[in-house]
Amino acid sequence: MKDKKIGWIGTGLMGNPMVKHLVNAGYKVNIHNRTKEKAVDLIEMGCNWFETPAELAAASEFIFTIIGFPNDVEECYFGEQGIFKGFKAGAVLIDMTTTKPSLAIKIAEEAGKVGVEFIDAPVSGGQLGAINGNLSIMIGGKKEVVDKVLPLFEVFGKNMVYQGVAGAGQHTKMCNQITIAGTLIGVCEALIYGVKAGLNLNTMLESISKGAASCWSLDVLAPKIVKGDYSPGFSVDNFVKDLTIGLEEAEAMQLSLPGLALVKQLYISIQAMGKGASGNQALYLALEKLANMGPQSDLNN
Repeated sequence: MKDKKIGWIGTGLMGNPMVKHLVNAGYKVNIHNRTKEKAVDLIEMGCNWFETPAELAAASEFIFTIIGFPNDVEECYFGEQGIFKGFKAGAVLIDMTTTKPSLAIKIAEEAGKVGVEFIDAPVSGGQLGAINGNLSIMIGGKKEVVDKVLPLFEVFGKNMVYQGVAGAGQHTKMCNQITIAGTLIGVCEALIYGVKAGLNLNTMLESISKGAASCWSLDVLAPKIVKGDYSPGFSVDNFVKDLTIGLEEAEAMQLSLPGLALVKQLYISIQAMGKGASGNQALYLALEKLANMGPQSDLNN
């Protein structure tokens, strides 16, 4: 496998550490990113830089993408300088972006027409999971193709689960984001309640994070909120994108998800506060404002 030519498009918060795991495992990686500055450290590690997705695709056998929004993914694959303009016959395309299930199906259908394979494999675990190499990967596509890619997933992932046909990985990621949306509002309201009740928040978290309320958001995001740390492991802007996809897919299936709709509106209010680049734990700020709480410093009691 290590003699295969790997291409990677998207070297931001998630992609950058994922590529580093591949390089450190002995793989040679071709890279492209819209902003070359975000790939300089990877180039210095020995990665080969390509100016366009098409040029990278022409030199790669396994092509990974983990980029921004659905329109970015569509342009990366179908644009004038996109992957489908430069691919090698028999290549495997793997999109790890969280995007529309319908777009994953569209890419898979085009791949089938031109003699390449496609897998949708969105991830969960945020930047910390990417850095630590323990991402959860939700995979859709042909099982025999997924099996070929598993050795690469194992370099930066810990929990790889095959979900079914193309698009199933993206639908599973929507389930993941809907769950996070619901649990995070509970975490934030618990902290607000704790402040009002005069509790030491770190002591309170020590108790509830080990009981029935235990979850990733309590373990990772709640301590950040207590410290007033709203730096992004996953940004508000990206989370709004995901929640929008979830609501659009739910509408297409004639589902009503009122909790998800509420959380999206709260996140839109955070964007209106000019904090779209903050981490998604900034949900606390919107709820704090609604609750008429005192300043952020009150958290550190």
